[in-house]
Amino acid sequence: MCLLIDLANRGITGHSAGRARDASLVLGAFATLDFPLTEVEVFHTDRGGGFDNARIDGLLDVFDIGGSLSGKGDPYGNAVVESTNRLLKKELICRNHHTGLEQPRSGLNDYVWWSDNQRLRSTLGYRSPNEFTQQGLVL
Repeated sequence: MCLLIDLANRGITGHSAGRARDASLVLGAFATLDFPLTEVEVFHTDRGGGFDNARIDGLLDVFDIGGSLSGKGDPYGNAVVESTNRLLKKELICRNHHTGLEQPRSGLNDYVWWSDNQRLRSTLGYRSPNEFTQQGLVL
């Protein structure tokens, strides 16, 4: 699974699920954004091989999105996404027995809605990401 996180409110703005950790997974997550790609300023990622790809670089270039990599050996460079991934695994993947890819894919859509609209975050003063944004608050 690939999640795109908005660091301004900790919301999941894009997501996808697939069999391989590759460019298609990342591009699939960008395809689910509900706002224009021209509004994305920075795409920050870890140094995983799945992100070192000409297709992803092409997308970033076309939409003038800045690319940013975590520092080598820096476990905190992608901490917000890693934390969200940990919660996703704990709350969606490990709680359910999946026999194929369709179950987690459809469950991911429900999880993203719940996470953005109902899951309270201590970082946001115990508000959901959407509530935080609607109140015009900033970190």
